[in-house]
Amino acid sequence: MVRAAERAVRTSVWLEGKVRRGGRGGGQPSGLDRDRITEVTVRLLDAEGLARFSMRRLAAELNVTAMSVYWYVDTKDDLLELALDAAYGELTLPAPEAAEDWRDQLRTLATEYRSLLVRHPWLSPLAGTFLNIGPNSLAFSRVVRQVIRKTGLPGHGLTGALSAVFQFVYGFGTIEGRFIARCAAAGMTQDEYFQHAMSAVTRSPEAAEIVKENEEILVARSGDTVQEIRARDFTFALDLLIAGIEAMSETTR
Repeated sequence: MVRAAERAVRTSVWLEGKVRRGGRGGGQPSGLDRDRITEVTVRLLDAEGLARFSMRRLAAELNVTAMSVYWYVDTKDDLLELALDAAYGELTLPAPEAAEDWRDQLRTLATEYRSLLVRHPWLSPLAGTFLNIGPNSLAFSRVVRQVIRKTGLPGHGLTGALSAVFQFVYGFGTIEGRFIARCAAAGMTQDEYFQHAMSAVTRSPEAAEIVKENEEILVARSGDTVQEIRARDFTFALDLLIAGIEAMSETTR
């Protein structure tokens, strides 16, 4: 019971002194280490998704026993948290101290984050589960906050601006990544799936009415691929947010 209670209040693998720890003594499988285990975990999550991931499946991919993996991580959650931070390590971050305009740096960060969420659809649910205090996640957060400070907004508005931009990106990238995964599962391209979905939607009288009401928007998008539409929407929405930050910054000076 005590052990179960301790597990229940565990907050992060990064707070338990386990990340830099080696194995639990002699007898660890040769050729296996935590970095390799984490790398293969990321690859499996990309290929098969979060729902199908298990320590047994990971062990099979590594060609070891499941118990061998536990020489290096205590729990599946610990491993998922390590994989999450490893993915954040793929981000290319601007140098906040550089002379580059904050608007361009913010666009770079937003674009990088969107690409990460799309590339790893499993990342968004994990980012909402764990504290995200691994070194790569903290590096991303630090740069984001440094860039936001360059906007000239007052201190009480910085977190609001940060939330407006990156919660938008989180939602946009999450939906985009799941849509792409759904298309792949159906064996269709994004455009094929979109056309199939639209055909199904218009069979519902209520949905068809909404489509009719938005005919002008659909005509404006005709001829474009799903990817082109999505890229244009993302850029425009991000520009709106940046323009809003600029306007708010001007009013507080």
